[in-house]
Amino acid sequence: MSAAKKTHFKPSEKFDSRIELPGSFRNIPVGKNLGNTSFNEVIEVMIRIRRKTPIRNFVRGIAIGKNKPVSREDFNRRFGATPDDISLVVEYARQHDLTVLETSVPRRCVILKGSVQKFSEAFQVYLANFISDSGMIYRGRSGAVHIPEILRDVITGVFGLDNRAQARPMFHLLKREGGIVNPRVASVSYYPDAVAKAYKYPRDVNGAGECIALIELGGGFRNADMQQYFSKLGMALPVIIARSVAGGHNAPSTPDSADGEVALDIEVAGAVAPGAKIVVYFAPNTDKGFLDAISTAIHDTDHKPSVISISWGAAESQWTGQAMQNFNETLMSAAALGVTITVAAGDNGSSDRQSDGKAHVDFPASSPYALACGGTRLLPGSETVWNDLDGWATGGGISETFPVPDYQKKISLPASVNSNKIKGRGLPDIAANADSASGYKVLVDGQWTVVGGTSAVAPLIAGLIALANQKLKRKSGFIHHKIYAARSPVFKDITVGNNITAKIGGYEAGAGWDACTGLGVPLGNVISIL
Repeated sequence: MSAAKKTHFKPSEKFDSRIELPGSFRNIPVGKNLGNTSFNEVIEVMIRIRRKTPIRNFVRGIAIGKNKPVSREDFNRRFGATPDDISLVVEYARQHDLTVLETSVPRRCVILKGSVQKFSEAFQVYLANFISDSGMIYRGRSGAVHIPEILRDVITGVFGLDNRAQARPMFHLLKREGGIVNPRVASVSYYPDAVAKAYKYPRDVNGAGECIALIELGGGFRNADMQQYFSKLGMALPVIIARSVAGGHNAPSTPDSADGEVALDIEVAGAVAPGAKIVVYFAPNTDKGFLDAISTAIHDTDHKPSVISISWGAAESQWTGQAMQNFNETLMSAAALGVTITVAAGDNGSSDRQSDGKAHVDFPASSPYALACGGTRLLPGSETVWNDLDGWATGGGISETFPVPDYQKKISLPASVNSNKIKGRGLPDIAANADSASGYKVLVDGQWTVVGGTSAVAPLIAGLIALANQKLKRKSGFIHHKIYAARSPVFKDITVGNNITAKIGGYEAGAGWDACTGLGVPLGNVISIL
């Protein structure tokens, strides 16, 4: 989309005409309406802005070897926001007495702070407080966001007016009567490095010189746990850095909280690539916080992650159009910079935790620029699709939002099992051990337990990418076309099992790509094709 032409208005007229921001409509939140949010409450809102020039064709060129990833400096110049667009948004914000906290060319955003009253007037929204069944109070809205017509092509999203929880962590604690299970009494469990060994990950590299970013929307970790865990594995403690984004912070509490997710991510990634630096980006669990964390990690000029692992998500139906568009554009930015994004494909099978009886897929895993990670059950002598037959199973299926990407056009994709029989982006792309019944031994809040979920696969593959980057002496980046074009046996094909949890049905494993385990389990020699 090209930059807007300058038009001269009187200050009082410039922003008068309003339109709906496409994709901003939200349904009324679930929970009891507690009434208007206090007009005096101060909140932060992120305004996302268009690129100077579109990026899709450039990324397509990277995929086919025509283009090479750009430097961060070149990215800012070519694909960031324009100063004129930023200035126009800032001018509008100040007209409504909103404080500008930050502007960013690479992240294409303006962060604003102000009262609920000022934001309600600026974007013509009604904000109310709601209480969920679990007792959590949050701010919600319904309907669309409105923006000045002059900003029609400038603003691509407005995030933070609504702060309902957006995503859930994709981990599954192994539990029995009386609480979480100690590894000693679990039938099968592994340290992450043992899983890496089973998949023949290279042993002559350790990820040195690489940075793995982990996105976390809650929970925290304890340094004492990390020291004890890696000592138990006979490894030096990796460099682990907690970074706060948008007010999120490292806040450990109890083993059955989101701490289980954070510990799993760090311990799996660190055990696979102990030489890599691990940076954990903590952000609030809102669409704004989630987007803020990913874009911050991608454009972090201090730590410069080469791979980002995301273990949080929600069914596509739970997102606004503006959120999916802006997340997808952000993952495109990662591809342009040579940053690989691994994302958990979901833990609730074909239903993806939705109760409408239909099949759903998880986002952001369903983005064509995410490496969607499904789950298997790894037992001595066998490996099958993860499905506990109690609602816990690997995510996977056909996107109803994103069309079939170029790299999947030469494989046999099934139609959606839903009545519309749509053909869209298929996921997952790959898979690895995820069943808590064959899960990972982790230490969380001083307690040893066994954890599974596709959220274990995302950091496992992120660790493999870090090893690949060190071995290849370059960033692997956007690898989808390479893995889908692979002719050598670099995947372990998983042909037994299904992920059926939805009333309408689900998907069966079979030879080649399937909507349970994708291309299969990547083995260490996958590095040879990257």
